[in-house]
Amino acid sequence: MRASLLISALTALIVGVASPATAAPGGAYAGLDECPLTSAVMMDPANLQVGCVRSVTNGGSIAIGANVVEFDSPITVQFGVYWPASAPVREFPDGSVANVYSTVLAPGGKTLVAQPLEVVIPGLINFLPGVTSVFAQVELAGPITEFIPLATGANTPVFVLPIKLKLKNALFGNRCYIGSDTNPIRFQPTTGTTSPPAPNGPVTGDPGTLNIVADPNGYQTLGVGFTGATLVDNSYAVPKATGCGLIPGSLDWLINLSFGLPSAAGRNAVTFSANDTAFAVSPSLEDLNQALAAS
Repeated sequence: MRASLLISALTALIVGVASPATAAPGGAYAGLDECPLTSAVMMDPANLQVGCVRSVTNGGSIAIGANVVEFDSPITVQFGVYWPASAPVREFPDGSVANVYSTVLAPGGKTLVAQPLEVVIPGLINFLPGVTSVFAQVELAGPITEFIPLATGANTPVFVLPIKLKLKNALFGNRCYIGSDTNPIRFQPTTGTTSPPAPNGPVTGDPGTLNIVADPNGYQTLGVGFTGATLVDNSYAVPKATGCGLIPGSLDWLINLSFGLPSAAGRNAVTFSANDTAFAVSPSLEDLNQALAAS
């Protein structure tokens, strides 16, 4: 079959006819076309399970101290997962357990996709966006870890998401960040109830609606969907700004003063609301590939 496909592709190239694009997954697997199915770690035959994840947040906010910014456009997080041969699990107080998956970044830098957030600088009247305000671009600051999809509703994080905020302003240069790869902001959102340090108090998320769909073509892959969920975290710390100013570092003090940085754990909060997540999981990569292709 591989030889036949290769001959067909070469023939199309020679005669100048474009080859048709591979159809994106549909049904319960819709949106999973950025899954890193050719990753070496996902192809390891020792894996007990492999899968694809796409999570879209349509609302919510991030707070650094008293400064709150609403999410005004969708935030998409997508990646591949595998459950290694060591079979790690997380045990919950009621005695139940859930698989702990390792993750694989989506290709082409598409693991975290978000539009810049406009942040008003405290104490300034915002009459010229980008000058009297800052655009904050959320960027990934390392691999997503501890993915536990069935932790929904439990008082434990669903995943750990390290991020950094790139601040864009006419006076801040191109290397102005809050957080870094070595010192990120670490979101650990839960759909259960948080246990933050003071002065923050506990807040509770919402697991939304769980829907599990057997593969319509008879493959072993399952489609798992979570809709209308709310994930919360108010236990993270926020480090100082670095690299800000046309002379890098010269305006760090302004960002730190304006936003009260560093901001200790217990003084910050993030909410990911109206969250919809698609998760396809299979005992083998071959089965997963065939299920996605047939959908």
